[in-house]
Amino acid sequence: MTDEIRRGNPPLLSGRRAVITGGSRGIGRAIALEFARQGADIAIVYAGRADAAQGVVAEAEAFGGVARAYQCDVADFAATRAVCGAILADLGGTDIIVNNAGIVRDNLVMRMSEADFDQVVAVNLKGAYNMTHHLMRPLLRSPHGRIISTTSVTALMGNPGQANYAAAKAGLIGFTKSLARELAGRGITCNAIAPGMIETDMTADLPTPVLESFTARRPLKRAGTPEDVAHAAVFLASDWAAYITGQVLQVDGGMRL
Repeated sequence: MTDEIRRGNPPLLSGRRAVITGGSRGIGRAIALEFARQGADIAIVYAGRADAAQGVVAEAEAFGGVARAYQCDVADFAATRAVCGAILADLGGTDIIVNNAGIVRDNLVMRMSEADFDQVVAVNLKGAYNMTHHLMRPLLRSPHGRIISTTSVTALMGNPGQANYAAAKAGLIGFTKSLARELAGRGITCNAIAPGMIETDMTADLPTPVLESFTARRPLKRAGTPEDVAHAAVFLASDWAAYITGQVLQVDGGMRL
């Protein structure tokens, strides 16, 4: 993101209230901090590692806005209803929902357990439904409503050993496009971001040959950073993207050219 955008006057998300799931690490952390930098009050939802979540809150508050952290399993409908109620009470409403929470449980289909398939779909796909469902009514009152979901290039091309992950992330694309049609009349935009190989703790344990193979397939010849995705999220959340909806923005270094 250019220095001009970073120094936007006012910041691109000034006065907005954003809820980011999976916000304590990786891509979610980067989105939360970039939103805070751009003037948004933020609520991050995390599953574990309270210390990491509080670290994000402290960094975000340094930009001068409100930041809160809430522990919740996004796959749990009742738990998300309760946490969304707490978020709305603290922030006074919401303008932006970022469905970013995700897990992996990789294995070949013939070896994949039912529990691993169900858990990935529950967190990565049903979690987005849960949060969006519970936050929808207050979002409808926002003049700047945005829903952004983090999918993956794996949803667009498949990947051996990730049938559960690819299925859930592909489901998010259908979810996004359907929401875009449902909410367009209310001025709410709904888009997805499909990252490629991004340097996070989820990819840190991959063998070096695998990482090198992914990098070699990219025209830009490097892995992406969480900030690369965060900058795309800021754009989609801002007024600059007010006429963009139902789209999947690939942040993959040209991987699928």
